[in-house]
Amino acid sequence: MKQFKTESKRILDLMINSIYTNREIFLREIVSNASDAIDKLHFLSLTDSKADKDFAITLAPDKGARTLTIADNGVGMSREELEKNLGTIAESGTFRFKKDNEAEKNELIGQFGVGFYSAFMVAKKVEVLSRAYGEERAHLWISEGSEGYSIAEAERENSGTTITLHLKDKDEDCDYAKYLEEYELVSLVKKYSDYIRYPIRMERAKSRKKEDGDEYESYKEWDTLNSMVPIWRQNKRSVKKEQYDEFYSAKFHDYTPPLKVIHAGIEGTLNFSLLLFIPAKAPYDYFSKDYQKGLQLYSNGVLIMDKCADLLPDYFGFMRGVVDCGDISLNISREMLQQDRQLRSLAQGVEKRILSELKKLLDKDRETYDKMFAEFGVTLKFGIYNNYGMKKDDLKDLVLFYSSTEKKPVTLKEYVSRIREGQDSIYYACGENAQQIDRNPKTELLKEKGFEILYLTDNVDEFVLKVLDSYQDKKFKSADAKDLGLETEEEKDQAKKEAEDNKPLFDFMKESLSGAVKEVRLSNRLKSNAFCLTADGEVSLEMEKVFKQMQGKNGMPVEAEKALELNPAHPLFEKLKRLFETDKDTVSKYAKILYNQSLVTEGFPVEDPGEFAALVTEVLSN
Repeated sequence: MKQFKTESKRILDLMINSIYTNREIFLREIVSNASDAIDKLHFLSLTDSKADKDFAITLAPDKGARTLTIADNGVGMSREELEKNLGTIAESGTFRFKKDNEAEKNELIGQFGVGFYSAFMVAKKVEVLSRAYGEERAHLWISEGSEGYSIAEAERENSGTTITLHLKDKDEDCDYAKYLEEYELVSLVKKYSDYIRYPIRMERAKSRKKEDGDEYESYKEWDTLNSMVPIWRQNKRSVKKEQYDEFYSAKFHDYTPPLKVIHAGIEGTLNFSLLLFIPAKAPYDYFSKDYQKGLQLYSNGVLIMDKCADLLPDYFGFMRGVVDCGDISLNISREMLQQDRQLRSLAQGVEKRILSELKKLLDKDRETYDKMFAEFGVTLKFGIYNNYGMKKDDLKDLVLFYSSTEKKPVTLKEYVSRIREGQDSIYYACGENAQQIDRNPKTELLKEKGFEILYLTDNVDEFVLKVLDSYQDKKFKSADAKDLGLETEEEKDQAKKEAEDNKPLFDFMKESLSGAVKEVRLSNRLKSNAFCLTADGEVSLEMEKVFKQMQGKNGMPVEAEKALELNPAHPLFEKLKRLFETDKDTVSKYAKILYNQSLVTEGFPVEDPGEFAALVTEVLSN
């Protein structure tokens, strides 16, 4: 019995119990090593015509013997290589091969020399029978774990390696016999090794009708378990829509075809392939804290991470798909990435491609883009607002807002393209939906003068415009604004005179509302309506509502500076002026009714419903 050349027991225990977090990846690691071994012989076969060309990896479960055998016909290992690669933990023949054969380096991923030891997570004893290419003798390496190993001469017909795992007995954590079941092995190959480029074969039990009757007989047949060539490595011109849909459905368990497929090979600092999908519908948990974004990350066809969240910014979190990059450096367990710089570079490449494809979709297939935006547009808007607007320039042309004139969502670019000569503002109004905003008294003047208004219906919308501040030098202006800039000088002078003449009335109404409003004033925006509620300052009425929704979470008491505006041309205003001269008590009641009615119009709760109902009843009774 030979001892491992490193601090054997402690290090091997660490590798088995700490480096790997999931037992089932043992098969991925051994199959990947087998693929690397075949890659090496394939490389040699380019210059050696005697090398085997019919490469394959085979699996052979034996329930009676409680063993699982994985064999390949790759380059194999000599006795010295068995000593180096298996007798010394973290010694990697692949790593040396990559250094010596630079041209092939991107096709080999097993470079740390510890993947093999994941076998001990499921096996109490491991046998490795290997014959190096070009040698006559084979050798058998046997180990039962950290106590050490033995090597002896053996027989093997051709070059390659056969690994036999004697599975552990069942314990409270795992029934290891499941790794002898056909369905489990097929599932693991499909999950982790479906795109290994050599066939992974297993003899499977099947049944068929006997030729001489209706009875069935059992038989065995060799099946190839893996697809070998991933769809994302195929020429996209040869892939049909049905194939994309089938792959998407099988991979992501969504049976509604995706809205858009993005299939590309990217060359640059990192070379990678990607196949991304825009779902037709948001997942049921998409807007919940339980939703997990991320893309499947492969390295040369081997699944590394099922959901690599770092590959997608949050505003593209709805994307599904795979990224395959052979250039990334993996950590020792191949379960996570090693270099943050490489991951950032890969993520930047993915993000850049998504941006490009969304802009193309917007320009060339507006109907599909509108469907996408209806499902995921809020996410893109949050992308503008988040991180102090860091990504606003990338995303500003992708967001849509409902147009009062077009009666459909439009881009900011489309709004500006038809803006009036001399118009220096982009007008907007906020509310729960387009119908409510359209009825809002504050939009009357803008609509009367024929201005297009953007109707903001998502909570984040106004915050987005605050971050953008302007678009193509056109400032955003709310229909709430105290001065819309639409009055003539004559109208301004007249409004100023009326405000001065009625200042006592306005002050009295403000006092009657006990500080609920900052000001009562005349309005230049109202036409048919008698009054409305507006906000001065940076915090709008819609923002106050959003902050109140957040108040339970972080206690943010942010309120708008409200103003009650009255229409000087409406009969109600004349009535208030008359009452102020004869019945100030009734004016006070009117002020409270108008204020509470304005709250209802703006979607706020009435502060004292009982008092409001009583006041309305009293006034109507007189």
